[in-house]
Amino acid sequence: MSLYEKREEGDVDHYQNQEAAEAGCVSVKSDKSMENALNYSNETVDFNPRDDQTGVLQQDSVQKADDGLRRAKDQHKISMTNTYESLFERNRIYTQLCIIHGESEGVNEEHEVLHREKTPRLQDTQINCNNIFKDLPGPGLEKKGKIKAVLTKGMAGIGKTVSAQKFILDWAEGKANQDVDFMVVLPFRELNLIRDHQYSLHRLLLDFHPELQDLNSKIFEECKVVFIFDGLDESRITLKFSDSEKVSDVTEVSSVGMLISNLLKGNLLPSALIWITSRPAAANQIPSKYINRVTEIRGFDDPQKEEYFRKRISDEHQASRIISHITRVRSLHIMCHIPVFCWISSTVLQKFLKEDLSAEIPQTLTEMYIHFLLTQINMGNQKYKERDPEKLLQSNREVIVKLAEVAFKQLMKGNVMFYEEDLIESGLDVTDASVYSGICTEIFKEESVIHQRKVYSFIHLSFQEFLAALYVSYSHVMKNMEPLQLFLDDKHERDRPKRNRYRSKNISLFQLLKLAVDKTHQIQNGHLDLFLRFLLGISLDSNQELLKDLLPQTENNSKIIKGFMRYIQETIKRNDNLSANRSINLFLCLLEMNDQTLYQEIQEFVKSDKHSDMYLSFAHCSVIAYVIQTSEEVLDVFDPMEYKTTEEGRWSLIPAVINCRKALLARLRLSIQQCDSLSLALRSSNSCLKQLDLSNNNLQDSSVKLLSTGLKSSHCHLNILRLARCHLSHQCCESLSSALQSSKSLKELDLSNNALQDSGVNLLSAGLKSSHCQLNILRLVFCNLTGQCCESLSSALQSSNSQLRELDLSSNDLQDSGVKLLSVGFESPNCQLNILRYLRTQINNDSNKTKRHLSSARYFLCACNAWSSVSLDFLYFGLILILVQWSMMVMPVFLALSTNA
Repeated sequence: MSLYEKREEGDVDHYQNQEAAEAGCVSVKSDKSMENALNYSNETVDFNPRDDQTGVLQQDSVQKADDGLRRAKDQHKISMTNTYESLFERNRIYTQLCIIHGESEGVNEEHEVLHREKTPRLQDTQINCNNIFKDLPGPGLEKKGKIKAVLTKGMAGIGKTVSAQKFILDWAEGKANQDVDFMVVLPFRELNLIRDHQYSLHRLLLDFHPELQDLNSKIFEECKVVFIFDGLDESRITLKFSDSEKVSDVTEVSSVGMLISNLLKGNLLPSALIWITSRPAAANQIPSKYINRVTEIRGFDDPQKEEYFRKRISDEHQASRIISHITRVRSLHIMCHIPVFCWISSTVLQKFLKEDLSAEIPQTLTEMYIHFLLTQINMGNQKYKERDPEKLLQSNREVIVKLAEVAFKQLMKGNVMFYEEDLIESGLDVTDASVYSGICTEIFKEESVIHQRKVYSFIHLSFQEFLAALYVSYSHVMKNMEPLQLFLDDKHERDRPKRNRYRSKNISLFQLLKLAVDKTHQIQNGHLDLFLRFLLGISLDSNQELLKDLLPQTENNSKIIKGFMRYIQETIKRNDNLSANRSINLFLCLLEMNDQTLYQEIQEFVKSDKHSDMYLSFAHCSVIAYVIQTSEEVLDVFDPMEYKTTEEGRWSLIPAVINCRKALLARLRLSIQQCDSLSLALRSSNSCLKQLDLSNNNLQDSSVKLLSTGLKSSHCHLNILRLARCHLSHQCCESLSSALQSSKSLKELDLSNNALQDSGVNLLSAGLKSSHCQLNILRLVFCNLTGQCCESLSSALQSSNSQLRELDLSSNDLQDSGVKLLSVGFESPNCQLNILRYLRTQINNDSNKTKRHLSSARYFLCACNAWSSVSLDFLYFGLILILVQWSMMVMPVFLALSTNA
């Protein structure tokens, strides 16, 4: 057992609610991290020195070792504080990021920045970054063994690096995790520079943290060490986990990739803790069996967005106006869950409102980014007081175009982090003073890393995409299409001889934009979706006017743009081969071009009663679903069967249920994929769904388990759920029972015509007893039930928590014994039942006991002023009794009248 494991036995876990990260803070490592360490003694500190002759631990050696270790730890904390404290100086605008346990469900097949926020799975407990390795309090989150490796996912710029840095800084300043001895920070962007070198783990630690050079390598095996590998998505290192060489000694030399793999496998420093951050697309490089916990950083939720703007903008009226505008423009509002975009928006909008209160605020992403770029250029001009306007304009244009070329080339390669050689390739001299002018300081970042090498990045992936689109537009205007050949070449072009490709420099704007659309559609993960929106936005004459100092003047393109808008509209209306995400992105492209025509058409179509008059393509259905989803008006009733389209088209409409009160999805041949979407909709914070009919679908138990997860969410407001004839068995009842014990909204549940059997009803009965269960109506018609299930149902009816008002057990073989058990429940003072239905139930009506049970049940139900259904035979018996009673009352009157006559 290592020293820290022994120490942990007596430790008490203290949760500290530290703020997670500074919103808007760009993840940049300070140059101070590479400064020389403070001077230490020349003696190497051995953690466990012993006398060679006696083997007895010498008191002075122990004291010396302890002092040396303590000194090294103190100096390590000082070094880490110096490195990261400058990143957190502006505490005034701290806004805690949303870090959740688990991750968003479903495969994200769209651009990560455009990926709309979805409610997380069951493990949606929020985590403070300081508790990333700790057990989580709360039901369903019991300890499942030691948490050694944590993988944190999140899109570019969402706050992964900042959260890790906050974790380090709070430790270094003594605010959290003081049981940790050392934190080793190994960013992949820096490890890339030595990926071909041979290292021991000990040597690697000393290169990145020279202040630890006086420690013996064995000390790291006895201390609690946290390794932080930041930016797996930036890695150019191959990680091998199968049939790879085993490295178990910290002094053993191997490749950097092998060292990382053996750390994760537990061969190296088995007691070490590991935190890895990554964008979602790259996270699968590490097999899941080596990860003990997955978390996701989702940025700002709506209240945090408002909190950020109010903290950053001191003028309350101005802050309120900006918040109102951001909320009104959906594309801007969605982007603002990214901290960096909040900063960009506040920078641009503050400038607008200060200069002219009547100014028209940017309405699209393209307008916002153009104004941000121009703002940074103007700030740079003021800072350096350039006097020659012509010289200034030329200098600005050259630098921006070169940066745009870097952005374009690296985007095509999928890189968000690049090195000096990448800049040189685009003709950008990093030693040129103009590069470091105010033009670039806020949009292009330089960091000093290991061995004083430099790495570069743009402020955010979205800004890189904007500049890449700007470069394509610039190249087209300049009639220089050669640099764009890799992007524009389609399959037919590649088949042509290279010398004949784009021989003409006069490729039209329409053709350029069409090729861009086609290229984007070839990439199913949405890698270029936002880039396409920026390219189409920049092509507008109004935006060309804004960029006139950077782009050469072009002739009026309004006719071409209108024609291209019509082309996109027709593509959406007629294309059955576009995926939902590609279709929605084309629709967003129209909005980015300020074309509201299709949006207005869809709104009118949805409100009309002519859904079956026009055939809808799959793409058109996807866009209709998106419009319904994002509309401010909630749809009362949504029935995909009313729409004239294919089965797949109706499936693509399903996400719209999130903004509907009643969804009729019976007979749609739904599968587990559609139920996953429904579960996500139920868990969404803005879900409006009250009634959901899924009858006559082959859902099976696995789909119901997904739906049950949605029912458990605190955001779910569903009142009625119908699952009749859905091919369910008793296995689904456990998850439904769990949902009944969590849901405070569900009032009616129909499970008729499913082979639930007695075991399934027994499970449901456990849910009915819960104090959280609000179920009023339960339908179990033709569910293969016998009298054996009646004991648990009777027990549920007798429960003090019972809310059940109506129970339908028709067409089940309950027998006399079952009715007897039910009658016990009816007689309980806790029973709230008003209506019992058990038509065509097989009951022996010759039995006096059975009749008494039925009579007792009938008496109870009648006392509650409700109608009770019994077997047909007993119903006939009751009618005869009524006729006899009536005849006994009427006969004397009839006889008297006859006598008088």
